[in-house]
Amino acid sequence: MNFVKTNNTEIVAPQSGRAFSIVEVPDQVFADKIVGDGIAIEPTENAVYAPITGKIVLIAQTYHALGIEADDGLNVMVHLGIDTVKLGGKGFNCYVNVGQRVKKGDKLMDMDIAFVKEKGFSTISPCIITNLDVVTEFQCCTGNTIGGKTVIITYK
Repeated sequence: MNFVKTNNTEIVAPQSGRAFSIVEVPDQVFADKIVGDGIAIEPTENAVYAPITGKIVLIAQTYHALGIEADDGLNVMVHLGIDTVKLGGKGFNCYVNVGQRVKKGDKLMDMDIAFVKEKGFSTISPCIITNLDVVTEFQCCTGNTIGGKTVIITYK
């Protein structure tokens, strides 16, 4: 789906794969939108890209999640896999640091999809807006994605 350019701002897919509704994520915290709203991706490649331009504000000690704050104040969290905190950082390589500025599409991390699956965890990765109070409206796009390129969310 393509959007008409207006005052919308765009969030791109942090991973290549298939994007689908957050309510379909097999984890109630995400499916019930407890930490925010957005979309999920079933990744087909290991690379993880910046969904927005901004500053890295959070990297989980176990590298399974990171947060970025855009210049407009929007906060986006990328959570790699479901329950992958239990891997203790194994299967993840991080190339950025907290406080670092990144541009939309920059490579941030790698998630070893084969390793995560081998260990019995889902690779489904939510990409969510955690501070919806700064957004007046947003729309999610489902379907096939190219990491760092395909628009998955537009917001105002």
